[in-house]
Amino acid sequence: MAETKSITELEQVLIDDFSLFDTWEEKYEYLIDLGKKLAPLDPSYKTEEYKIKGCQSSVWIHSAYKDGHVYFEGDSDAIIVKGLVSLMIMVLSGHTPKEIVDAPLDFINAIGLSSHLAQTRSNGLRAMIKQMKLDAAAWGS
Repeated sequence: MAETKSITELEQVLIDDFSLFDTWEEKYEYLIDLGKKLAPLDPSYKTEEYKIKGCQSSVWIHSAYKDGHVYFEGDSDAIIVKGLVSLMIMVLSGHTPKEIVDAPLDFINAIGLSSHLAQTRSNGLRAMIKQMKLDAAAWGS
């Protein structure tokens, strides 16, 4: 079985990927592409129970626990936000609850997302991260 990368290593991969683009237009295109590659979320999870509160657009995150690791899947009805969902799943899915809860997620600032997202998207991203960490904490208890 392939060695799983740590959250920090995955963050560095994204930092490196985003550094290949010169403009924010290109970075947004990359983000949109990541969203397009996101596996479809089962419609049974597109309910209020899985909806992230605090997001302007609709965002659903579902978590599952298997063999000591938390796995996330999600979706959004907005293309850029779907890319953000994809980013968070890439970084956090497949790790232990403690690793997820403790992750500082410095890559968000490192790639410049926090300064280039509209306030509403930034709030939504924070709400998404908070919910993913809460889910991980619940699985870990």
